[in-house]
Amino acid sequence: MAEKVGYIHKSYGTTATLFAIVCLLTVTTRFYKVEEPDHVCWDETHFGKMASWYINRTFFFDVHPPLGKMLIGLSGYLTGYDGTFAFDKPGDKYENASYVGMRLFCTSLGASVVPMAFLTVNQMTSSPTAALFSSLLILFDVGLITLTQYILLDPILLCFMMGSILGAIKVSYNTADEFSPRWWIWLIFTGTMLACCCSVKFVGLFVVLLVGLITIADLWNILGDLTKPVVDAVKHLCARAICLIALPICLYICFFYIHLTVLNRSGNGDGFYSSAFQSQLIGNSLYNASMPHQVAFGAVITLKNQRAGGGYLHSHFHLYPDGMGARQQQITTYTHKDDNNKWMIKKYNAEELSEGEIVRSGDLVRLEHVATRRNLHSHKEQAPITKKHFQVTGYGENGTGDANDVWRILIKGAKDGTEVTAVTAKLKLVHYLQSCVLTTTGKQLPKWAYEQQEVSCSANLRDAYALWNVEENIYDKLPNVNFEVYAPSFWERFLESHAVMFQGNAGLKPKEGEITSRPWQWPINYRGQFFSGAQYRIYLLGNPVIWWSNLVFIALFLIIFFVNAVKQERGYFKSFSEPNKMKLKACAWLFLGWLLHYVPFWAMGRVLYFHHYFPALLFSSMLTGILMDYILDQFPKLFHEQHTHFVYHTCIGIFLSVVLYSFYLFAPLAYGMNGPSSNEPNSTMHGLKWMETWEF
Repeated sequence: MAEKVGYIHKSYGTTATLFAIVCLLTVTTRFYKVEEPDHVCWDETHFGKMASWYINRTFFFDVHPPLGKMLIGLSGYLTGYDGTFAFDKPGDKYENASYVGMRLFCTSLGASVVPMAFLTVNQMTSSPTAALFSSLLILFDVGLITLTQYILLDPILLCFMMGSILGAIKVSYNTADEFSPRWWIWLIFTGTMLACCCSVKFVGLFVVLLVGLITIADLWNILGDLTKPVVDAVKHLCARAICLIALPICLYICFFYIHLTVLNRSGNGDGFYSSAFQSQLIGNSLYNASMPHQVAFGAVITLKNQRAGGGYLHSHFHLYPDGMGARQQQITTYTHKDDNNKWMIKKYNAEELSEGEIVRSGDLVRLEHVATRRNLHSHKEQAPITKKHFQVTGYGENGTGDANDVWRILIKGAKDGTEVTAVTAKLKLVHYLQSCVLTTTGKQLPKWAYEQQEVSCSANLRDAYALWNVEENIYDKLPNVNFEVYAPSFWERFLESHAVMFQGNAGLKPKEGEITSRPWQWPINYRGQFFSGAQYRIYLLGNPVIWWSNLVFIALFLIIFFVNAVKQERGYFKSFSEPNKMKLKACAWLFLGWLLHYVPFWAMGRVLYFHHYFPALLFSSMLTGILMDYILDQFPKLFHEQHTHFVYHTCIGIFLSVVLYSFYLFAPLAYGMNGPSSNEPNSTMHGLKWMETWEF
């Protein structure tokens, strides 16, 4: 018994020593040169700007949930950043701006991934060696260093993702007595990490799915344990439902409540949201505004599309180019407030109006663009992008056009004769002659239309995007009402925020000159991304030795798993030894984690970038570390006893040397390169350009 206790203490001491070494190396590699370069790098221009908006309480639109940006803003505020730096473009010098605090915060969270990987693998395998291998593969990947040293969402996401996995494994592997305070702490920790992960980026849902599968497997095993009553399984189910479902949902909603409360001032993202939503933002033209509730003939109005993220009906003096239907004035939707969004609503057949005559559902109207005095018009010409739709143009002179300028205005769900009201009424504009409905396709027009969105006339009168509402309603002959009557509740704003985010995410398109990539390129490290150009170059690229080894070990795992399954089925052995069983089970879960964080990107239509692969990389690196330890443990079966010790330690030495040397070679990609680029023979990086697609 004393010998066993001594072995446990020795094993614990070895694990603690290795963990301390990993932590020390993590701090050394992650925080080295964290303040360099002293200019804006890559997407710092976006997330630094958003941190400023949080500090200034200015509302904005983004495709990601708010937690990561709120934390960056909070870290900046607490470390002396005042929210005044512009973050205009990559390469801008920070000068006197206090940017280091935000970088240190993001780097700290990104650095926590390495020790959490060590703890996770050690828990899954009870092997300090496997934990060391896995954590070193993550620690010495130059791509992860690059991605976690800047003001970005990625280090925050990776931290919460790894925290979710660590918590789930701690609960699953029974590190504490069931329902003890320590057990509850780990379960609550897991739920909190899941909420935080999903609140940074929606790809956090992949972690939720993985933790959900681990939880289902645990509950199934508990139900199958005949030494325990069924009521135990019910207790576990309730505990997990509370901590892993109810708690994350409540926290997620709380983060949005804080987000919507803090950002109470109007910003340049207002136009993506509904008129009622905008009325709650200080400084917006609709905030505390007064305008007529009813819409009258002769009123100057703006029409906002009701689809999530929909813009305003817009026109300008520019014409459609040759080959894009009739060469008449362009009609688009534009997501920002602008005088070119204003239209006068007129009777279809009379210039002289009865004072205060209200527009009603079923009326025939003309819409005259205030700035250019041309009428909203459609005809049997193809729309510029959606060829099945008719083109919509601005036509006529000084408000005089032809019969193709006439539209029937209809209120959704209302009878003819119902009064048209501002903000609340959902309107359709049906062309009188062509029997098509005014709609926006959501498709972005080329540069000749300033990349605004296409407006067309669809023969499908039930087109989901053909609903509009009157936002501004300028008419001095009717009494005004305060916009407070349209104020939405928190839940309405919460749901609308998600609709706009999903719409924005699905419609993301690459900017001109931007380097994008496809999922097949990621695991092979096909091409990286420039974080910083010019004299001080930072290039996001994975350590090729680690990345290519991960692919080999994923293939090896599938082979080993299949061969062992066949052997067991054929009766070559009755069951796996406990250590081997734990390692293969851990590899199976990590392989599933890799699949869940990689395969879904193949089905995504939105623009994708190289950095999207890094969550999957963590799983493949941990799998490699465990499988390497598994293979080394098979050496006694392959070599004579007197040679096993030598071969075992030689292999470990080779592994550590190769990983460390490859890190030494490629570290300049993360810490900064000067001098000629790798394409030039006199460059210090010339010999490391192993693939033509690498551009450092």
